[in-house]
Amino acid sequence: MGEVGDGGGEPRSLERTPTWAVAVVCLALLAISLLIERLLHLLANFLIKKRRKSLIKALDKVKSELILLGFISLFLSVVEKPISRICIPESLGRSFLPCSNSAFPSEVEEEARCSHKKVSLLSSAAAVDLQYLIFALAFFHSVSCMLTFGLGMAKLSTWKSWEAETRTFEYQFTYDPERFRLVHQTSFGRRHLRYWSQYRFLRWPVNFLQHCRGSVYKVDYFTLRHGFILAHFTKGSNYDFQKFITRTLENDFGVVVGIRFWNWIFSILYMFFHAHGNLVHGIFSCTNCVINISPLGMSYAHHTFAVFHHNLWLPFIPLVLLLIVGTKLQGIITEMCLDSHRESVVVRGTFLVKPSNHFFWLRQPKLLLHLMHFILFQNSFQLAFFAWTWYKFGLRSCFHQETEDIIIKLSVGVLVQVLCGYVTLPLYALVTQMGTSMNKAVFTEGVVEGLKRWRTKAVKNIAKRNSINPSRPSLDILLRNCTDVSPSFRLDASYEVVTRGEVPVQDDSGTLAVSSEIQAAEVLSMVSSQVKYHPDLHNYCK
Repeated sequence: MGEVGDGGGEPRSLERTPTWAVAVVCLALLAISLLIERLLHLLANFLIKKRRKSLIKALDKVKSELILLGFISLFLSVVEKPISRICIPESLGRSFLPCSNSAFPSEVEEEARCSHKKVSLLSSAAAVDLQYLIFALAFFHSVSCMLTFGLGMAKLSTWKSWEAETRTFEYQFTYDPERFRLVHQTSFGRRHLRYWSQYRFLRWPVNFLQHCRGSVYKVDYFTLRHGFILAHFTKGSNYDFQKFITRTLENDFGVVVGIRFWNWIFSILYMFFHAHGNLVHGIFSCTNCVINISPLGMSYAHHTFAVFHHNLWLPFIPLVLLLIVGTKLQGIITEMCLDSHRESVVVRGTFLVKPSNHFFWLRQPKLLLHLMHFILFQNSFQLAFFAWTWYKFGLRSCFHQETEDIIIKLSVGVLVQVLCGYVTLPLYALVTQMGTSMNKAVFTEGVVEGLKRWRTKAVKNIAKRNSINPSRPSLDILLRNCTDVSPSFRLDASYEVVTRGEVPVQDDSGTLAVSSEIQAAEVLSMVSSQVKYHPDLHNYCK
């Protein structure tokens, strides 16, 4: 590179920079990187100590996504010069500009390598700006994930008092199983069996208003809890449903923090639609909103206009989708009430709703989670895009000249973040348990790990015994048949599981100590004495 002039000129290269300055900058970058790495390491150790395996997986996924974004930024730094050497026609370079009043110089110093009437596909300065956007996306995506999880856990903590109320004498008296009532006399029936519930076109507006007023009502929690326990547990089980929902939310959080390929596609489309100005010359254009066609093609536009009018619809996509998902979740509760009401108009004890996948879109409860995943990532990308344009080009740049644009983007971004984390995600964690399948989080991680260890030992023991007695049944057959046994032993799914001693014992703390010789089939029989048979139950040992 050339000499640096007194009044400016080319920036100094590394060979003209003092070594002490390079060392100081490298030391600062290294210190910041090591500090962040140490904090993540301490967080991982804390989660390991608390045995929060699902959160550990989510943290590892966040790390992998940050590594991916860092690699994209590094790769862009390497190829920025080769990309800037790609020349395109100047008329094509004037199309789809992000700002309607963008200055477009005829000659740029770094584009001098292109011939006359041609410009670079992406200049070096634009590549540097794009790296800032990648950094902003990494920051906002990480912060968005933490806020979403924190708001969701804060909401679920308010349900502890509801769960504790189910063990009180007053609750047992109110929902006495020997008490008969009409459906319309129950609190759940009075809430959902109204005149509007009989008409689909009225249910959606009412469910929308219910979702906006509050995510979960106490009567809905009690009814869905009762339906879940009767569907998967024995009658009278004292299962802690609130802790189960918390574990489920932790598992679902691992899906939310990821970045899928289709998330990147929609982000690229967001940048593409963020365009003003003329369309491609020689293809089509507009002059005073009237298209003129000539024998040589369409004439070039004399007045620029907003090509996609993105300010009118693009910022609202995450909010609209989130409201649709929340309305659907509220509608599922109403549909379960109507479905039970059609079967019987008399309730014995608590209003009973039956879990089923047919209440969900395409019979896939996880589809709603993937939609919320898209909503959160798209919202974090829009906030990152706003912060990036603010930092690089100023608050009153051409990206958001009007005050209304600034207010809309900020308010929608904050509203989507709070509404999704504190309202919609906890509602999803509750309602999706009413599907046909039983979530693996029904057991604590200690129980699941214990079952896996027992199965591993049982496979080895049975393999040894089969070598002596080939007629002995296989472990898979035992696992399928063990759920038909009804032993008197009862095991609460919240118990911890350890392996010690030579005989199965149960101490006062509820810890199950099992001999290393006990078969996994027998252990699963103990678990299934409280948990009803489910086709997926024997898979939890694998």
